[in-house]
Amino acid sequence: MTAISAPPTGHVGLNVTDLDRSLGFYRDVLGFEVIGEGGADDAPDRRFAFLGRAGTLTLALWQQAGAAYDSGRAGLHHLSFEVDSLAEVQEYERELRAHGVEFAYDGVVPHAEGAASGGVFFHDPDGTRLEIYTRTGAGTGTAPSGPAPTCGFF
Repeated sequence: MTAISAPPTGHVGLNVTDLDRSLGFYRDVLGFEVIGEGGADDAPDRRFAFLGRAGTLTLALWQQAGAAYDSGRAGLHHLSFEVDSLAEVQEYERELRAHGVEFAYDGVVPHAEGAASGGVFFHDPDGTRLEIYTRTGAGTGTAPSGPAPTCGFF
């Protein structure tokens, strides 16, 4: 029997409580482009938006959640976005701070002690845990979670 290989990740869908608020965050703060928007004909309060980059779908927002993100329930743990350099992570950090976003850790932190990869960790308007990271350049700081992965417990 031949083993199949894992398919690449396509897009991620997030339930949100307020589509307009979430669009403001993902579009205006993180820089996603809106590819499409719509809603249910029979339920005007159930709306969606497709977001991406260069026309490629990355993130679908679904206004259908009745409450904020709950880290104590099974499902999405966190959503991570990769950039090419530490300078890009720091640029996002400045933009996020300018919009009043609170961070789980102070600034850029490595994924583990001595790791080259790392980033910034924060939450969206519904409390969904987010990370923007790079594979290299972050190894000069102290990992905040000791031996556990930094992205694991924020």
